[in-house]
Amino acid sequence: MKKNRYVLCLLLCGFMLYFAVPKLSVTADGTQGLFAIAWLSFALIVIAGNLTGLLYSPKKLVKRSQPQSAKRKTRSY
Repeated sequence: MKKNRYVLCLLLCGFMLYFAVPKLSVTADGTQGLFAIAWLSFALIVIAGNLTGLLYSPKKLVKRSQPQSAKRKTRSY
């Protein structure tokens, strides 16, 4: 379930970048340029965090089914 959330967050971030990047001017002077740089750096942090969570999430352990005789060792005398 967590992988779905990471993928959804990555898609939403990509969607927002698709619309925002053409309107952001990194070379602008003053607060407009500062805002563009800050916004893009936060977007990069979001992408890096979600990719890290997606790639380094623990794998599910598969339990092997054992025969009943191997589960319980009973001795008959």
